[in-house]
Amino acid sequence: MTDHLVPSGAPTRRGVLRGAAAVGAGALAAWAGRPPAVAAPRRRAVVRRRTGPYDVMALLDAHGAFPGTRQGVFPDASDADWARAERLDPAAFGPDDTWELDFRCYAVRRPGGRVTLVDTGIGPAGSPASGWAPVPGHLPSVLRLAGIERDDVDTVVLTHLHEDHFGWTVDPAGAPMFPDARHVVQRSEIAALDADDSAPSYVVEPLRRAGLLHQIDGRVTLQGRPGGASLTAVPTPGHTPGHQSVLVDGGRDGVVITGDVLVHAVQLAAPDIAYRLENDRATARRTRRALLAEARTHHHVLATAHLNQPFVRPVLGG
Repeated sequence: MTDHLVPSGAPTRRGVLRGAAAVGAGALAAWAGRPPAVAAPRRRAVVRRRTGPYDVMALLDAHGAFPGTRQGVFPDASDADWARAERLDPAAFGPDDTWELDFRCYAVRRPGGRVTLVDTGIGPAGSPASGWAPVPGHLPSVLRLAGIERDDVDTVVLTHLHEDHFGWTVDPAGAPMFPDARHVVQRSEIAALDADDSAPSYVVEPLRRAGLLHQIDGRVTLQGRPGGASLTAVPTPGHTPGHQSVLVDGGRDGVVITGDVLVHAVQLAAPDIAYRLENDRATARRTRRALLAEARTHHHVLATAHLNQPFVRPVLGG
């Protein structure tokens, strides 16, 4: 398996996704509301898990088919890898090599009722993800279903600045959706943005103007105290240069909100399998293996963004 950064002049992630969506008629038909080729399983909009003093809520913003084939974006996966992945997440396997995935955010309600939101989904119609993702997302209504008001949210952690993770950070008029919240992003993530990225104009500058952008460097305890119940931003680079995950440490156990450290069950079954759209595949592989090993050692549950079940146990992979 070749380790490399995306070479200069190569198609960008955004271009690849939009190009695939343009030819992915079956996926787009399903997103537009026409009957899918196979019946999708019923999905719960809100799934809760308790760890120590924290109520961790998985919030389903959307579900759809990826605009491309499984083998196309995980080219090194073998038949054995796919078979194991299908046992772990059977709902991810649609017809004709399609990949069915959830687009999920997480909310952590802390003692006292305040909320930390991790990622904001694909956003409304017209958001940057509209060219390839199943917009509009449903996060505002799902937050209400979970009993979360906008002013309950005092912290928003963006795991990274890809379009399907920041869509509801602002409303359709460009105003911050969570005006009382600091928005936590790794400084290195912002520094790595380039001219093709939609994040600077859609997210970064509106947050900066509102005084809500909170850049951090490295591992930072966001709530609580190290060694006790706490929420900690943990650098997990590779998918993007400044990707971060969130460790919700309840004391005796914990939940790791992974972001895109692993995007498909095939990377849970075989952590060395690279995703075509990872920024740095070698770094992403090392990050994934380290995160899974630590989660197994400390009995942490993984809270995933795109698998079809929100909370999964780290398995012994590849």
